[in-house]
Amino acid sequence: MRRKQTQRLDSNKSILGIAYVFVGLFLCLLVYFGYFLQVRSQTVINNSYNARLDSFADRIVRGEILSSDGQVLAQTTVADDGSERRSYPFDSLFAHVVGYSDHGKTGLESLANFYLLSSHVNLVERTANEIAGDKNIGDNVVTTLDVGLQKVASDALGDHRGAVVVMEPSTGKILAMVSKPGFNPNTLAQDWDSLISGDNTKAQLLNRATQGLYPPGSTFKIVTMLAYIRQHPNTWQDFTFDCNGSYQVGDYKISCYHGESHGHQDIRQAFANSCNGAFASMGLDFELGGVRTMANSLLFNSELPLSIAYSKSSFVLAEDAGDWERLQTAIGQGETQMTPIHNAMLTSAIANGGILMKPYLIDHVESAVGETVQKFLPASYGTLMNSAEAETLSALMRGVVTAGTGSAVRTDAYAVAGKTGSAEFETGKETHSWFTGFAPVDNPQIVVTVLVEESGSGGKVAAPIARKIFDEWFSR
Repeated sequence: MRRKQTQRLDSNKSILGIAYVFVGLFLCLLVYFGYFLQVRSQTVINNSYNARLDSFADRIVRGEILSSDGQVLAQTTVADDGSERRSYPFDSLFAHVVGYSDHGKTGLESLANFYLLSSHVNLVERTANEIAGDKNIGDNVVTTLDVGLQKVASDALGDHRGAVVVMEPSTGKILAMVSKPGFNPNTLAQDWDSLISGDNTKAQLLNRATQGLYPPGSTFKIVTMLAYIRQHPNTWQDFTFDCNGSYQVGDYKISCYHGESHGHQDIRQAFANSCNGAFASMGLDFELGGVRTMANSLLFNSELPLSIAYSKSSFVLAEDAGDWERLQTAIGQGETQMTPIHNAMLTSAIANGGILMKPYLIDHVESAVGETVQKFLPASYGTLMNSAEAETLSALMRGVVTAGTGSAVRTDAYAVAGKTGSAEFETGKETHSWFTGFAPVDNPQIVVTVLVEESGSGGKVAAPIARKIFDEWFSR
């Protein structure tokens, strides 16, 4: 009898165990189903390989893309015969960031595809349209983009090849994004063959702001400076260097820009004057494992919290790196490559006390009658550096403007902190010109990063472009 009772109890435990397993699996399925609906569903639906998008377009007229103040950046016009045409009122001004929807989709046209092909017109109108066989009007996407800043940035960049990124550091809003040379999305069909021709070396379709990889030059001295501070927390302020225009290590020689001799430099002067010799000497002192770990934490060799297409920045310094690699890397040369958007993100983290806010382009989605359907809020990516480090770098960058290479953005109207850069990339060619900075120093509102290809000194070319953008913002 006891044996039968024991067997019955064992059998009941087994059945109960199996029941728990199935209940657990069911609960996991419910959790995943909820996660999919809330988080993943729009990504899957928005995938270009998803055939459901075609059915959306059969029932809905694609919505508009609007600037932050409601100006139309992209719209669909419907002819009397029912044919549709996507048009871009600002022609090439927003070409890369807004993108296009013919020949595939890029930029916001791709990122916001799901919202643009959704419709929240009222139920009565929707039903009437379906009965009549008419399409419903798609929702509109209101972006963070500022038309005034975009125009000023584009005009200031002029005919140069390059990119400009303007961000709000406290939120991550992208206020302007310019890439040149560009293209006119209104004539994309006619121009397509020439744009993708193997003989075309201009790369107009490339968004240089997010996909262009460049040696960061002296803007990388922000990273070198941070590495030096972390490796010498108690003595970094004691650093000095005597600059005679070049720095010799064995057979290797690093020269300051145009061979300028800076004389005796403390660490603040070396940063302000962008002294290559001083920072090259810091490179010889790199603790390589720690520097690589730090670079990765600053989003080199890493995925960026960015929704549109981008390239990864790269930091390469092997464990057995020799003197030449160390010297070059410390001044932003060597194999280090960086995108303008990444440079702007690092600058934003400094301006925001060390915390990087995720960059974003869509403020909210609204129905055709202006009712908000979905609102996007700022979100923190994480802490890239502590507040004391951010404050130190801010002060050093302020010195660049008040007493160094960034004098072109010096003004009594507002206080700018920044870093210039002149990046060599090919022997015999002019350097790329960089500037990245923010203002005002005490309460940062705006970050501006400028990259101008083959144009020379960052202080003489990129910084004046940034100045025009700062002037536009603070003139308001």
